[in-house]
Amino acid sequence: MRWGKYWPEYFFAVLVVAINGSRWFWYTNATSAPSPVIGTGWTAQKKLATRERIRELWYHGYDSYMTYAFPMDELTPLSCTGQGPDWGDPWNIASNDVAGNFSLTLIDVLDTLVVLDDRQGFEQAVKNIINWVSFDVNTKPQVFETTIRVMGGLLSGHIFANQSGQPFYLPWYRGELLEMARDLGKRLLPAFKTPTGLPYARINLRHGVTKGESLETCTAGAGSLILEFATLSRLTGDDRFEKAAHKAFFGIWNRKSNIGLVGNTINTRTGAWTSPEVTSIGAGVDSFYEYALKWYILSGDVEYLDVWEEAYAAVMRFSRATDGFWYRTVHMDSGDVAYFTVDSLSAFWPGLQVLAGDVQSAIRLHLIYYNLWRSHSGLPEVYDTNFKKATSHQYPLRPEFIESTWYLYRATRDPFYLDVGERVLFDLITRSKVNCGLAGIQDLRTNKKDDRMESFALSETLKYLYLLFDEDNPLHGNDSNYVFTTEGHILSLGRQHLKPISASRRRLRHIDNHQCPVYRPFIQGSNRRDQVDGLVRGIQSRPDFEYARSLVGLTPPQKDIDTWSPSGWCERPHVDLFSYDVVLSTDGRAVPEDLSPSLLKLGVLPDGFIIQNVTGIRTHIVRRLDGNGYDIRKLGHYTVRTGHIVYINDSSLLAHLDSKKNNKHLDLDVLLRFYAEDLIQTGLPITTSDDMQVLLVGYTAQFGGALNIKPHSDPNSLQFAHLGGVNVYSDVDNPLGCAPYKYSHPSSVLVVHRGECTFLEKLIYARDASAVGVIVISDDDLIINPTANEDEIRAAGDLSHTALVLLPHKAGEILLEMIRRAERGIISQVRMVLEDDTADIPQSKDPDRILYINGHPLRNTRLWV
Repeated sequence: MRWGKYWPEYFFAVLVVAINGSRWFWYTNATSAPSPVIGTGWTAQKKLATRERIRELWYHGYDSYMTYAFPMDELTPLSCTGQGPDWGDPWNIASNDVAGNFSLTLIDVLDTLVVLDDRQGFEQAVKNIINWVSFDVNTKPQVFETTIRVMGGLLSGHIFANQSGQPFYLPWYRGELLEMARDLGKRLLPAFKTPTGLPYARINLRHGVTKGESLETCTAGAGSLILEFATLSRLTGDDRFEKAAHKAFFGIWNRKSNIGLVGNTINTRTGAWTSPEVTSIGAGVDSFYEYALKWYILSGDVEYLDVWEEAYAAVMRFSRATDGFWYRTVHMDSGDVAYFTVDSLSAFWPGLQVLAGDVQSAIRLHLIYYNLWRSHSGLPEVYDTNFKKATSHQYPLRPEFIESTWYLYRATRDPFYLDVGERVLFDLITRSKVNCGLAGIQDLRTNKKDDRMESFALSETLKYLYLLFDEDNPLHGNDSNYVFTTEGHILSLGRQHLKPISASRRRLRHIDNHQCPVYRPFIQGSNRRDQVDGLVRGIQSRPDFEYARSLVGLTPPQKDIDTWSPSGWCERPHVDLFSYDVVLSTDGRAVPEDLSPSLLKLGVLPDGFIIQNVTGIRTHIVRRLDGNGYDIRKLGHYTVRTGHIVYINDSSLLAHLDSKKNNKHLDLDVLLRFYAEDLIQTGLPITTSDDMQVLLVGYTAQFGGALNIKPHSDPNSLQFAHLGGVNVYSDVDNPLGCAPYKYSHPSSVLVVHRGECTFLEKLIYARDASAVGVIVISDDDLIINPTANEDEIRAAGDLSHTALVLLPHKAGEILLEMIRRAERGIISQVRMVLEDDTADIPQSKDPDRILYINGHPLRNTRLWV
């Protein structure tokens, strides 16, 4: 399965002007003044210079390890020596969980030498590992940590050393690293011999599971082994490892709560979740989600895609705060907030969201961690969002924040993320660099250092930081299925190691090559969603940028204040529900749920499902990551998978529309003539279209003013249908029509784009601006007549004098081009009349008609009626 590049590279132009003294891009490091805009700030030379500073810092840590600590596990940079397991205190799990007396740091950093393009260093490191490392040791490390740091490092090193045709191929190499990984895997397998298949958290590498070993493990520890174990199986042909990790992964997932959330800790013997039964995106759970998505990317196994999509929807529904910025710890059974704390490990989540294609959500959350970093010159281990204070002040040089920064830069190419990286580099050099390496920070308030350099500082933190500034790194042009593991190791599988989806399953699922949606930057002054005709602004010009700062209680520094504009504003963001449940009915009224629909009502088809009667069917609806509407994910007790189609064959839906048409004499489609004031002709054929005049077919809403065709002299007819025509405007300050208009628009029709709010809300705002109607430009060419809930219509008040018409995308483009010509003075004011003669309107037979609920398109549906 090929995803292509996970971060499509989109370039956009920035108009360099000075308005109210504002600067659109500026530095965030502690030593520099605000920078000029892109083009003069981050030049290619400056990126290379910053990259080389990172390389120098990495080798300072690595050379110190090789000089003072190797072959021990870790460097103690303040003591200028090394350390392995705590032989005197076997209960010191902070050290013993990772230090297994197997030269941990050397193995963990092996593929970082590849990223740094150091072939000689890579070859020497491979030789040192082969000559020095053995896993026949009487130590009891953690299964999870040993897997991600050691097994992952060995597998990545093997892939590069063994693959011909690339610079790190070693002709003398005979698969020694792979055999070492296999030996390690065999020593870890006994941990999986539990009634549930969930592995013990720790195991003695020489003697196996020790008597009295703890039965408690965490979701991440038990469920985040599939990347390394399955890769080991695919490369060796020994399927025991993949089977064990697969069973453990689904041993976790199959015990999820009724609302789709997994807990934090679980009993490996009974499979029962342990108190307090909470969940989050942070410590104890984090990499379970990561490995669901990444194993699908690497292997193409759609089961893991299904898990990722269902799990992500549950997290976004219950853990994400209503403003879209915080992700809380919640009770796994109810979704209620349990704690108001976030931990530093959760800073990986924006990067995972980028990989999944949800870039806008990633931007919001990353801004929180960015402001936390600015507040502390590091990322505290735990932060209380309620009291806006850190409760654990350590920073052991963790990589998650800079990892997400790298993903976001690759997706957006916004130089703001380079500024973030430069700030991180400045703080690392200033705070953690010591004579013998890099030291973790024990207390960010006092800068008290810890005499320990965790291996991930070199294997992840500085690796991602280096990649951020290394534009020409081969990984950035690698169009393969490779992924970074949760420890930052690079894994890939060739075609010979993939298990293709069966032909029958492929017919059922219809899963295509996945591509990330195009990143849409903030555009000021644009009146179009799909084209750039406003000013493209950076991340720091987003209206919610300062909102993120206020959430952490950070006082803005003077250099930020200097960049503010008198006309700027801080916006409290609003985000739509990511998922929700609705019990279907034909007329929008509340009906009892059908708890056990028969096959005659809800049937199963080879490629999905068919609904013969929608009434009472509970439907779980989830927002698509490409922003293009929603998908049905559950129908009653059935799960709707990616690639499935839900066919709607309930004729009562049309009967409901026919009833409305008969009662209100409503025309479901109308013929609109748009023209410039100085050219008014009648009797034009349907096909007429030029720069001055055009005839377009629109589709009326099932609410608001009724556009029944009457003589224009009829006093009861809407002003929308006035014989003399009405002016047509597009408000550049309100392109979506989802906010109150600044000015009144009497006797006019407003043109807006679809999205962000419901059709009904667009009509209400137009009515409140004294407009006689609103034309909504759709984002596709599907034919619909917008609907709304009857209770909401009644609550909106009198809408009888304001009409709403939807234009399909292509027709809307023609109208927008006319409006642009008028704005440029090429033609005069655009006006509109409603044509009387609708007999010649061509009737479209659209085989891909879809169902809409409350104005939201359900993309995986098809209407058969």
